[in-house]
Amino acid sequence: MNRRSFHRVVAAAFATTALRGAKHYDATWESIRTHTVPDWYNDAKLGVFIHWGLYSVPAWAPPTGELGKVDWNKWFYQNPYAEWYLNSLRLKGSPTYKHHVETYGANFDYYDFAPMFDKEVRKWKPAEWARLFHETGARYVVLTSKHHDGFRMWPSQVANPKRPSASITARRDLVGELTAAVRAEGLKMGLYYSGGLDWTFEPRPIASREEVHGTAPQTEEYASYADAHWRELTERYQPAVMWNDITYPKLGKVTEIFSEYYNRVPEGVIDNRFGVDFADFTTPEYSNYDKITPKKWEACRGLGFSFGYNRVEGPKEVIASDKLVALLVDIVSKNGNLLLNIGPRPDGSISEIQLDRLQALGRWLHVNGEGIFGTKPWVRASAKSPDGIDIRFTRKGESLYAFLLGRPTGAEVAIPALVAKSDTAISLLGTEGALRWSNTDGKLVIATGELRGEHAWGLKITPTPESA
Repeated sequence: MNRRSFHRVVAAAFATTALRGAKHYDATWESIRTHTVPDWYNDAKLGVFIHWGLYSVPAWAPPTGELGKVDWNKWFYQNPYAEWYLNSLRLKGSPTYKHHVETYGANFDYYDFAPMFDKEVRKWKPAEWARLFHETGARYVVLTSKHHDGFRMWPSQVANPKRPSASITARRDLVGELTAAVRAEGLKMGLYYSGGLDWTFEPRPIASREEVHGTAPQTEEYASYADAHWRELTERYQPAVMWNDITYPKLGKVTEIFSEYYNRVPEGVIDNRFGVDFADFTTPEYSNYDKITPKKWEACRGLGFSFGYNRVEGPKEVIASDKLVALLVDIVSKNGNLLLNIGPRPDGSISEIQLDRLQALGRWLHVNGEGIFGTKPWVRASAKSPDGIDIRFTRKGESLYAFLLGRPTGAEVAIPALVAKSDTAISLLGTEGALRWSNTDGKLVIATGELRGEHAWGLKITPTPESA
């Protein structure tokens, strides 16, 4: 059986299982709004985002800072998002423009990176990625199928009226091969698609925040193109996540796209970036909510300042392992998932610093995952001990999990406004035996002893105590 036939067999088997006994959705908002977030997505907590494409070849951007922490008046000319390389290149005088001219020459077109990318991706081994994501603890994966530059990561049969399809389409079915590998590891596979921006249709560069939506193509030609892509991706790959970006053309047939998707993938989920009044989850970027949010949400961010691989980034720009663990725990305590991005090199290799962070997170989850996966928010998300230790809560069944985001200064920790029941058992995740505890002055005082390990420590308290 050849590679294409194998992918079709896998897709057909998946679709048959998903459709059995499933509800039918009509192309109306009334019908679509009856869709509920499936258990798998509520329970998943961690996904891996992948930004990979032509921009992975130059892999360059000035490491200006995180989104939200840089003045918007400076952001686009000094854009740290390497996946925005083409837009930055079109802004004459930007650091990226200067770098490009010095490195490749003024006449080197962005899409001339395509043969270089196609040559390098021959080395890629999707099964190694899937195994890494499984070991990291991720429950789902979201791959960029088309970013703003318009380059397609699958053999699309939809003709681009602005550029020859061969110049903007990967020769290898990167979407299909990763989908098969990820599902073979037991993970869910989702797809990102830039529905709002496509720089093959709109060559004007974006220099301000207002121009992001102002340069989104709104022609019937582009709307039909985007609709056809989402239909093609749904039919071929049945992605578990439909992750659109930067809104969607107003002439697009969104209710048809959504209903066809849910009928094909009943337990799929759709993000909030289509620009319509419906979504299964919201998507704060390089930020997260400050309290428990009843509606499901998913925070997305790169390990560094960029989503696409940026060869300039180093330890100063990449989130530290302890902060990454604390970020995940904080998000989960408030009913969120973390969609953590990696930016591979064009040959599919992952930089050492990104690997280090994924492996550190995987080691931590191997010990503490019981208090993360499949949990729900408690009545409150956080507390602070008298000695300044930040604490986050999750719950599962009859148990409350309290995560210490810092090491106590002594051999015990006090959790304020918590009263344990007389038959309570408390243990430290990853260890055997019960810990001594007492209710003292309105606080639950737990004798932790000297804590080993790193980054954060999970305490399991059964049954769930009362919140005072």
